[in-house]
Amino acid sequence: MILGQVSWADCIAFLVFLAPQFVGHVGFWRTCFYAARALPFLVVQLPFQFVRDRHVTPRARRSPFVQRASYFEDLAVRCVRYAFAEIPADICRVFFSKAVALPFFGFRLLRHGHLASPMYWREVDKGNLKGLWIVADPQRPPDVIVYYVHGGGFSMGSPYFYLEFLIGLVHLIRTSPRAPQFSNPALFALDYTLVPDATFPAQLHQTRAGYEHVLSIISDPSRIIPIGDSAGGTLILSLLLHLGRDADGDDKDQEDVANTTRKKNDHSKHDRPGFAVLISPWVTLLSPENRNTASDYINDESLRQYGRQYAGAKVSLYDAVVSPGMCRDEAWWRRAAPSGGIAFMFGSEEVLAPETRRLVGLMQHAGVDVAVREEHGAIHAWPVASLFLSDTGDARLRGLRDIVDMVGAHMDSTFETIVATQ
Repeated sequence: MILGQVSWADCIAFLVFLAPQFVGHVGFWRTCFYAARALPFLVVQLPFQFVRDRHVTPRARRSPFVQRASYFEDLAVRCVRYAFAEIPADICRVFFSKAVALPFFGFRLLRHGHLASPMYWREVDKGNLKGLWIVADPQRPPDVIVYYVHGGGFSMGSPYFYLEFLIGLVHLIRTSPRAPQFSNPALFALDYTLVPDATFPAQLHQTRAGYEHVLSIISDPSRIIPIGDSAGGTLILSLLLHLGRDADGDDKDQEDVANTTRKKNDHSKHDRPGFAVLISPWVTLLSPENRNTASDYINDESLRQYGRQYAGAKVSLYDAVVSPGMCRDEAWWRRAAPSGGIAFMFGSEEVLAPETRRLVGLMQHAGVDVAVREEHGAIHAWPVASLFLSDTGDARLRGLRDIVDMVGAHMDSTFETIVATQ
């Protein structure tokens, strides 16, 4: 199920769903304060900069993203850039909350002629483990499970905001000739606790618990595909390093980081997933290489704040399990890497791109099977954002199709290797 591009009608509906949540969660006067504060940007700065950058500045001097973006994409990204820099995270998180995202998803379904979701999904709530379960055919056991961890700087975001993207991913895996080996794919999207409600290692514990939940359903780790975007990519990398340290038999990590996750058992060395996809991962939480660009909507100053809040007061931001880019140990990455390899998808104009390239190079030097999709002129998490913002079918589905292409190729080779060794 792939819905159409977000329209202006969708934008109006989103604001209708958003307004009462703002008042209820942020407060009337605080909402009014930040709304009034945004008026100069919306009324003066946004139209002035938009006209200047698109119609006055020579094309060769425009930012790489503006050169390729449609009017709608450009306007949306400028608004997100303002929000990321000027609005506190506790307010921004309302944008991505279940109370806003779920009715918005329902509105988009209705606008496209669907009274209900064409694909089965349900909520999972097992105490400390929450998330969404999506499956092509709920009457049959899944033959592959995507384990998705969302982004949002650890401070915002929810799987409900990603629901349309996630259903589209399962739909394409099932129907695409690029992944013919899967007839009943499923997906579990983790709903982890956001900062400041909890700090590290709570999110890692929940990420590990989510992985154990998926293992309890399919049992064969080679048929599990962790995927994460932005901070979700950080958590996937942290999970992989954690599994890699388990396999090395190092008890220190169990004591210091994962004392509430499951104890090591006989199969802990063999529970690496089959493949992983990282979309614009936040590789290193604090790095001088995380530099602002003219195109991207995230900025290093906000990232530093979010990173410190995530680590909390008792954990070092230079701990490799907290900030995976700090791991320079090639042997550890070889133990941590999924059996079928790992893929990185990111844009050339991202603030996080330099650190991503560095980690890719380190993994490649370590002998890890790494696939790379660096899109020229693209910005942070564009494979996700483009599904909603881009105006052509090819542009909207490019990110999803790239994921399915890599999953089909790498998981196929993984299965062949497993069969050959049995």
